[in-house]
Amino acid sequence: MTTTSARVRTSWIGFGAAVLVLVLDVLTKGWAVSALSDGRDIHIIWTLHFALTHNEGMAFSTGTNVGPFIGMLAIVVIAILLLTMRKQGNVVSVVATGCIIGGALGNVVDRVFRGSGFMGGAVVDFIDLRWWPVFNVADIGIVCGAIAVAYSMIVSQPEVLEGTE
Repeated sequence: MTTTSARVRTSWIGFGAAVLVLVLDVLTKGWAVSALSDGRDIHIIWTLHFALTHNEGMAFSTGTNVGPFIGMLAIVVIAILLLTMRKQGNVVSVVATGCIIGGALGNVVDRVFRGSGFMGGAVVDFIDLRWWPVFNVADIGIVCGAIAVAYSMIVSQPEVLEGTE
């Protein structure tokens, strides 16, 4: 059985993961804007390129007119994930949830600070595989976190409460 103090300590690990993803996202987007704004395309390896794009919509650049709605929805999801993080039973799901929170915050920061009007900013994307939509570090945190949460849910054993056996 997991104690409350252990869950609080574990929650801090999740918050750390969120901060790490957020900081990496902000730093890499800052680099991308300063290094790639002139239209430069940097080839890294195979099909991996760094090329700056701005996404005003949601995944795969769909819904370009719903950016403010997506931003507000992301804030609601972040709040729900923060509230449920302490109730999670294992470190993998807590870290994964932290990665999702950090990624969502990174994209919300773009919507708030990279445009005019309420949530009118565009999300900075720059990782271009040429065969997949362009994405960023926040997107990596969200996708990897979601996969890890799903994995954790599949393999974890339900916690048995005392006196219910």
